[in-house]
Amino acid sequence: MALYHPAVRYNDFFQNRVLGLEELRAYVAASMPREAGEDIVHSDRIRVDGCTAFIQYEVTLSGGEGLVAFRASEAITVRDGLIWQVNEYASLVREQSAGDSRASLRPAVSRLGLSPRQLSFMAEDLEHYFQRRQPYLNPALDLQQVARECGYSRNQMSYLLNQVLGQSFYRYVNQARLHHLLAELERADAPVRIDDLAFAAGFNSLSAFYKCFRQHTGLSPKAYVKQISLRTRT
Repeated sequence: MALYHPAVRYNDFFQNRVLGLEELRAYVAASMPREAGEDIVHSDRIRVDGCTAFIQYEVTLSGGEGLVAFRASEAITVRDGLIWQVNEYASLVREQSAGDSRASLRPAVSRLGLSPRQLSFMAEDLEHYFQRRQPYLNPALDLQQVARECGYSRNQMSYLLNQVLGQSFYRYVNQARLHHLLAELERADAPVRIDDLAFAAGFNSLSAFYKCFRQHTGLSPKAYVKQISLRTRT
């Protein structure tokens, strides 16, 4: 923070926000890399024009519909040896699907107070929570619980899933349940009842399980088990 001028203005055009020095403290703390080896991927060399430097970078998230990326650029102006003004521009980059309205992204982000870097942290926190805690094994899991356990509001988590990662909360949870079930199925030595595995993985409806299974594998559970059996015999 010692690098910022007391009268610094940070213009975040992605969120339509202007931050002064005091607001910037929390903003920078929430946007800095938090783990060893974590970094922003710069997409171009730093360019300098007088007292202003221009940088471009990309933040990539793994979403249910593939990779999601934010491309950002910053114009950083220095005065008296300190950062006096920053203009940050960012845009969400992913394939646009039917019914996807990009016009709604910026107003929602502005209300929720999320930068691209903070959204990437949210996605990482969500992924780590599901991997380490396996909350999906609870058939009564809901969005409010996930948001609370990850340290975010329900609206922030809903925005991340629906607008950024491109899927509903229940689809995200059921995909996690299905991956868990498939791993258990591969490890099973003796024949198992796949319906029992489905309930153990957190599915509370067999119809939802069969639909999710076929969408992911292209096969019915019975055909998939038969395929595994044939593979282990050869």
